Amino acid sequence: MFINREIIDQVGILTIDRQDALNAVNPHILKELDQAVKDFIADENVGVIILTGAGEKAFIAGADIKLMQQLDTQGALDFGKLGQEVTMTIEDSPKPVIAAVNGFALGGGCEISLACHIRFASENAMFAQPEVKLGLIPGWGGTQRLPRIVGKGNAIELIIGGHMIDANEALRIGLANKVFPLDNLMNEALKFAKLVLGNGPNSVAESLHCINESAGHSLIEGLNLEVEAFSDLFGTDETTEGLMAFVEKRKADFRS
Repeated sequence: MFINREIIDQVGILTIDRQDALNAVNPHILKELDQAVKDFIADENVGVIILTGAGEKAFIAGADIKLMQQLDTQGALDFGKLGQEVTMTIEDSPKPVIAAVNGFALGGGCEISLACHIRFASENAMFAQPEVKLGLIPGWGGTQRLPRIVGKGNAIELIIGGHMIDANEALRIGLANKVFPLDNLMNEALKFAKLVLGNGPNSVAESLHCINESAGHSLIEGLNLEVEAFSDLFGTDETTEGLMAFVEKRKADFRS
């Protein structure tokens, strides 16, 4: 088992623990991570998920290069599709997934962070898509998600340059949402998670769905999707409670 699971006050924490390899992932770990995320999505006691790496050096330092060296084209296709399946599980989660990036997020590790809805980084975090240095390209969504998050120009620079950037540069281009001292990273991630837990879970899920779906639609199609989701929430217990709580000047109770 390379994925440690913990639940703290409705926040599910998944920690990739393979410190001897800087938390690099292989097919076994990818399958374990995919199942762990799915289990937390299905767990009624979890409202927000935090993904991080064990230790102070790495979030995920990428895929296992020694394993990749042995792949033929079919093996590479299977490995790429497995990585994409995991990132889609994360991105499509109706529960927010926060990446607490504590150190290296390289290659596949950066791509896994890109699939998360929020990226909080430690001051020692380093991001890169270095695949071109190996004669490869990103295979778990880097060419697709990175431009959507940091813009086409910044994404091209990172992908064809293959160089690392630090947390402050990641913050500047929008790759990191916020940067914190390493010893305060998880506290800040938990603090934001608790903020989200105070909001309507269905409205949070629908917001994520509309934002994710917009990438594949025109503005008009996205607006139609949004207004349908907006109207569908009316008449639900959650929305009734939220509106009533505002009128009654009290805090809404969405999760009792």
